[in-house]
Amino acid sequence: MEQKLHLVFGGELVDPTKNVFKDIEALHVVGIFSEYEKAFDACKAEAQKTVDNAHMRYFITDLGSLLDEGAAGRAAQDLG
Repeated sequence: MEQKLHLVFGGELVDPTKNVFKDIEALHVVGIFSEYEKAFDACKAEAQKTVDNAHMRYFITDLGSLLDEGAAGRAAQDLG
């Protein structure tokens, strides 16, 4: 069975036209979700809370692709 993992996170951007965070240490990690739909709902809810700040952005990233053993460059390292 294939496991899906979706990370939802966000933060304030230096410029709203670019994906460069103002302060990486201040990123808001919303959580990890097994279903894209749940990740999307969480991302949308967090974005709605900051709708008045044009520099705030929330993102969904597919963690499964980072853990894929066939991924070029080995994006994630297993330290277990």
